[in-house]
Amino acid sequence: MLLLVVLDYSGSASGARRAKKRSSGESPGDGQTLRSSGRQINSKRKATDTEEEDDQSEKKYRKCEKAGCSATYPVCFASASERCAKNGYTSRWYHLSCGEHFCNECFDHNYRSHKDGYETFAAWKKVWTSNGKSEPSLKAFMADQQLPYWVQCTKPDCRKWRQLTKEIQLTASLAATYRCGMKFSNIKSEGPDQCSQPEDLRVAEVTDSWWHSMLILPPLFKESPASPFLAAYYPDCVGMSPSGSPCNMSLTELRADHCRAVQPQIPGLCPYFQPFYQPNECGKALCVRPDMMELDELYEFPEFSRDPTMYLALRNLILASWHKNCKEVLTSQKCALHIIVRGLVRVRCVQEMDRVLHFMTRKGLINTGVLAVKRPLLPERPNVIIIGAGASGLAAARQLQNFGTQVMVLEARERIGGRVWDDASLGVTVGRGAQIVNGCVNNPIALMCEQMGVKMHKLGERCDLFQEGGQVTDPAIDKRMDFHFNAILDVVSEWRKDKSQNQDIPLREKVQEVKKNFLQESGIQFSELEEKVLQFHLSNLEYACGSTLDQVSARSWDHNEFFAQFSGDHTLLTKGYSVLLHKLGEGLDIRTKCPAIDYSGDVVKVTSSNGSQWTAQKVLVTVPLTLLQKNLIQFNPPLPERKLKAIHSLGAGIIEKIALQFPYRFWDNKIQGADYFGHIPPSPDKRGMFSVFYDMEPQGKQAVLMSVITGDAVSAVRDMEDKEVVDECMKVLRELFKEQEVPEPVNFFVTHWSKDMWSQMSYSFVKTGGSGEAYDILAEDVQGKVFFAGEATNRHFPQTVTGAYLSGVREAITFQ
Repeated sequence: MLLLVVLDYSGSASGARRAKKRSSGESPGDGQTLRSSGRQINSKRKATDTEEEDDQSEKKYRKCEKAGCSATYPVCFASASERCAKNGYTSRWYHLSCGEHFCNECFDHNYRSHKDGYETFAAWKKVWTSNGKSEPSLKAFMADQQLPYWVQCTKPDCRKWRQLTKEIQLTASLAATYRCGMKFSNIKSEGPDQCSQPEDLRVAEVTDSWWHSMLILPPLFKESPASPFLAAYYPDCVGMSPSGSPCNMSLTELRADHCRAVQPQIPGLCPYFQPFYQPNECGKALCVRPDMMELDELYEFPEFSRDPTMYLALRNLILASWHKNCKEVLTSQKCALHIIVRGLVRVRCVQEMDRVLHFMTRKGLINTGVLAVKRPLLPERPNVIIIGAGASGLAAARQLQNFGTQVMVLEARERIGGRVWDDASLGVTVGRGAQIVNGCVNNPIALMCEQMGVKMHKLGERCDLFQEGGQVTDPAIDKRMDFHFNAILDVVSEWRKDKSQNQDIPLREKVQEVKKNFLQESGIQFSELEEKVLQFHLSNLEYACGSTLDQVSARSWDHNEFFAQFSGDHTLLTKGYSVLLHKLGEGLDIRTKCPAIDYSGDVVKVTSSNGSQWTAQKVLVTVPLTLLQKNLIQFNPPLPERKLKAIHSLGAGIIEKIALQFPYRFWDNKIQGADYFGHIPPSPDKRGMFSVFYDMEPQGKQAVLMSVITGDAVSAVRDMEDKEVVDECMKVLRELFKEQEVPEPVNFFVTHWSKDMWSQMSYSFVKTGGSGEAYDILAEDVQGKVFFAGEATNRHFPQTVTGAYLSGVREAITFQ
């Protein structure tokens, strides 16, 4: 056993040296070793310790053992222990980054339970494990609590990075005001010469591509603007520090909210702004997962594919900052102030911020809407001509002009807006075209309303169904027939799953077939009233499609439902869409109509009706589908056959509107504050004739009702005089309110979109035999010179102003 003890001592480096001496005859023999007393052993230990100290004094430094680290002479940033190696020798260097290490003595100081620093480490570890998911290692502690902050001088002619002392906590306000040599006791500069001091050499290394790969731990931001949005996530899974992202909820409460996908309540934030999915939430348009990169992000930033934490931290910070203040342009300089993270990695994060912010600007996720910027957001690009000043054309023009692109818009009408046309002649704003926003959460229309301070009126769910004769339909009957109607559509959806495009049939035919089969198999018979209620729901379907059901594809009528859609409230823009579009059009160069586009040469030539001609590198066509179908714009050379086929596979839907102003609100007592009421058609041939009446100012004094004409009823009124249409509408109203006197309207208007030369339609639909792919084909460019936008090019959000707007933003991105 004594021999084993001696061998154990000789296992050290000094023991190896003693073994070498023994082999040369300088060490005592085996017998002497066995007979050594305790005092003799202690004497030998003292001699050995002295010998070891002398040996270490000869060894001045130790390299970092991390493969690829360039630190030949590491310096301990921690200085936590009195025995800290500083820039001298230690038995082991712990690597955090190239340029940031701590010594073994400082490791022991915090890690060993009998050392002074252990209590602080243990307290931090408790917080970290309570809030986070990653390992609470000592390296994580050092990175989160001990590394010094770095801050950049704000003087324009300096901009050098300086390391703060350990006791100084970085804040956004400090980052915004820091100057070289600043004294933190009275916040004054020590002198003008401080900026002349050279920058730390380690800062230059941070810009090298390899530096990021040598990071041991990803950066986790403290006090990130994204923190209140992401309270239901583990902070370290979304780029935030578990110790610096305070949460007002317990883990039990958070996990319960995971199941409910509850949106956080953030004071001052528009409730329609929900840029991040909550855990277990899906299917929401223009929403991102805060804990993972999307495909286009991975394509743009492949260096973050292995560990996306830095990218997620930056992206989440940017998105949160934009939604907290969407009325001002968001710059990388503003965002950089909120990057609160210790160590040299802050330098790298600030540098990467510029790339990430430009990418998100190009995508239209930030710095969009009605903002007009003074300085280009991106480097200038070739000039562009946009044909059409509707929602898509104006969106593209505004975005491109903000990017720094030279833009000209050609519009055939004397007004902008296209199929958006608001009329205020009845005392309130009534949209001759679109006026309702369907699903406000993350909707860019809601964003523009927030930017301009425009209020949206939330539409209630109540819609009583009135029969001719004045009776209010029993809600139980309405609910039952609504169930059967949706069940029919569910069967249609199931039927189409294994059907090819050439097996398509008209939606009307399929609906009738499903209904007939159901009645036969169930033995149920609908009453006369139930049949009428079903006709009401079918008229709503024709309203949604913009067409009679015998033209609509049963296979693809709701093709866009396969994609995430806008959720939340449906709202009425009481001031109309025009106020938003006019803001988009401010400062744009908008001119006359354009009948011909020649893209046969190196540049595109656009000729107007009066013979004027312009040239551009690219042209964006945003005219309604019917104008392309009827060749009202001449293309040279003609458009490719593939695109022409797609153009004609879509239908040009039509609905018309009628608005009536009355001397008083005769309907108030009956509808009791509801935003609208329904009209049950007395027979199938009357379906679509004034199916729903909207109260255009339900809480106000104006007495204005608006109704829609859909399906076969559109053809029935096409050749009628406006007064005839009004008389038909008044007959219906007097039937619905038969128990009282209904006054004559004092003013009215009737729309004629089918006769409007520059529209000839309301919105598109997929015709029988077509498919949703046609929208994608319509969106394809031709030879990289002629591009297309508009609701009929947006497969995800067709038939809406939102879809038109987003298609314009989409095309603006392709030009960058």
